[in-house]
Formats: sequence, C-alpha cells, structure tokens
Amino acid sequence: MTIDATPDVPIPSVLSKLDEIRQRMASHTDREDERRILEILAAATAVELDQLLLLLDLRALLGDVDDRLIGPDNRAALLDLLTAERLGDLGIPARAALASALQRGRTGRRDEHALRRLWLGTRGADVTRLKNAIDGRGGYRDLHQLFYHDIDDDALREELLAHIALEAAAVSAREVKILSDIDDTFYANWKDARYPKKTVYPGVLQFYAELDRGPGPEPARPGDLTFVTARPGDRLGLVEDATLRALAERGQLAATVLAGSFTRLIGNRTIAEKKLENFLEYRRLYPEYGFVFIGDSGQGDIHFGQRMLELAPESVQAIFIHDVVATPERARQELAVFGVHLFDTYIGAATTALERGLLGPEGAARVAGAALAAFAAVPFPSHEGREPRRLEMLRDVARLNELLPPGALVQGTV
Repeated sequence: MTIDATPDVPIPSVLSKLDEIRQRMASHTDREDERRILEILAAATAVELDQLLLLLDLRALLGDVDDRLIGPDNRAALLDLLTAERLGDLGIPARAALASALQRGRTGRRDEHALRRLWLGTRGADVTRLKNAIDGRGGYRDLHQLFYHDIDDDALREELLAHIALEAAAVSAREVKILSDIDDTFYANWKDARYPKKTVYPGVLQFYAELDRGPGPEPARPGDLTFVTARPGDRLGLVEDATLRALAERGQLAATVLAGSFTRLIGNRTIAEKKLENFLEYRRLYPEYGFVFIGDSGQGDIHFGQRMLELAPESVQAIFIHDVVATPERARQELAVFGVHLFDTYIGAATTALERGLLGPEGAARVAGAALAAFAAVPFPSHEGREPRRLEMLRDVARLNELLPPGALVQGTV
C-alpha cells in the first residue's frame, strides 16, 4: 500500500502544536520541555504528526531531547515513538526527513536501531519511494552516504540491504538510473581542447532529461541522475556539495554525487576501479533499476563501462562514451559489439539511445533541437575551431533524421 504524501498546507491544529514545540526548543530544553514535546507528538493525530515532522527541524529536535544517566531516556522514547509506535502514520517524505536527521552528526547505536525499524517498517514500492526521497533531499547526505558511511554496523547494513533486495522483487516496472562522469562528459574540463574550457556540451542536459523521462508516452519519475566522479570525497561532504553547486550553476539542478578517493587518483585504471566500487554499492541500493553510464574516452571510463557490463550484464542497459581522443573507427566498432558506444555529439548519443530503445523519437528529436540551440551560443575563439564541431553536429542530425518519422524530423541547422 502506498503511503500518501503530506498535504502542502498544514491543517490549523498543527500550527499551534508546532509553535509550542518550537518555543520549548528555543532555549535550554529541560526535562519538563522534553516531557511536553513527547506528549504533544504522542497525542497528535496521524495527519498532524506527519505534518509536524516535515515542519520541525528534526536534527535540532533529536539534539535537544536527551537521555540521562539518572532520569528518563527521553531521546530513546522519542525514537521509539517515531520509528516504532507511530511509524505507520508517517508518509514517505516524513520518513525521509527522519532518516536524514538521524544520519547527521554521529550515528550511534540507538540511531542505527531506529533506522533499522524505519527501513524494515517500509515495504514494497514504498521502499523505492523512500530511497528516492532521501536522494532527492539534496546535499551529500544521500542514500549511499547513509548506508556505506553513517551506518557502521556491517551486520545491520547487510540486513537492510537484504530487505531492500526482497522488497525490490515486488516492484515490476523497471526504470533507469543514469550514471554520468563530469569532466569531458558534462563539460570540457580535462583533455578536451576542442571546446572552450568549462563549456557545457550542447545537448547534454536534454540527454539526461530524456533518458530520465524514458521512451514511453508517459514520463517516468524524474530525478534519477547520479554523477560518478573521480574527484575525491571527504568526511564533511565539502567536495560533493561543491560539485552539486557547480552543476546547478550550469543548469543541472537535481542530481546526486558518488565521489572518488585520494588513494585512487593515480592512473586511469585505479580511478575506474573506485568508480566500479561505488557502482556496485549503488546497484545494491537500487536493485529494481536498470543502469546507463555516460563517460568519456580520456580517463578510464571505457574500462569502467566494460567492467560494469562484465559484472552486471542484466542491469546495465548501455554505456555511452564521449570520444575526446579521436578513437579510430575500427576501435569504435569493436567496442560497440560489446555494448560500449562512442559518440562525438549528444545528437549522436541520442541516436544510439533511440536505437537501443532508451529514448522515443520525440525525445531524441528534443535532444537534437537543444544541442543545435546550445551549439550556436558556444564562444569558439576561431572559425577553425568551430567548423569541425559544426560538421559533426550536422552529420549526426542527418543520421538521426534517417531514423525519425516524418513528423519528428529535426529541422534546425548551425
């Protein structure tokens, strides 16, 4: 049974309860304040409790309500109330907010037990919704961070992953998670000198959006883009958060990031192996999904894609590699036989995605239209630099038009 989301507008009775809780949290929260907060939450109706959790600063609440050496264990009582006694009254957004609050700061033994109750008390398609809701909250405290960094108990992690796998088996409709590199895949920033540095590649944003939308007449759930990067992560999430801000400034407003490590920065193969480790962990979090990877030919992504196909052939639906090193045509054809598809423009990538059933004709045409419009605005320093790229765009438009029905033909030029 799907757990309904909370209405956008709080019901009137919530506002007075919210105001009292906030007042009691405003300064030092003593035992009487804690007792009253617990009393308010316990007496709230299902709708009231659900809305309160979305309106309260749950991280602050979990920090203000304490356990004591002598006296009541109010924090333990609060966790029992929210993740055991009243869990069934919480919608998916409230459960995601609670999980996010529990993973901030040190995740202690009681917090991990609360997370266990929260996850095991969520079933079927609601597990998928909860996972996506946590990733959709933004920032580095995402699902991967929760499971592989914040939860320290290996046995608990395996128990929860087994629960995810069991519940995923009941989800019939498979969507696609899009995994993408950043440098020389999203924008020119490493080996690719053909475009001005930091240029977002024409059509890449639309390509992500159309893969996320899917090939069917009805769009799939949005928000399935994850960047898998060699950039090293850190305990505070500063690299991931900075990466997300940089992506947003360039038009990609929603995504998650799986970072690399300082010990895996030397050599393309070690970079690829760290990405592979992240992928295998991520795949365990989302076993009900298929996967597409978009990378480039300059930094180990071909090896990464080949290993993905080798280790998870039933899950990996396509590997797209932006060619920034002029790979010979014969080598491209050999790679394509094994599922690794090299492309020069995102119009070419959309054409291959159309052939593989990952995009519909209208979606592929939208990628081409967006790519042509974005290309016209690229500030090439010279005609000699622009012309080869322009010819690539026109060549790929012609190839795509051969596959499109008359009503969907791409009409633009550059």
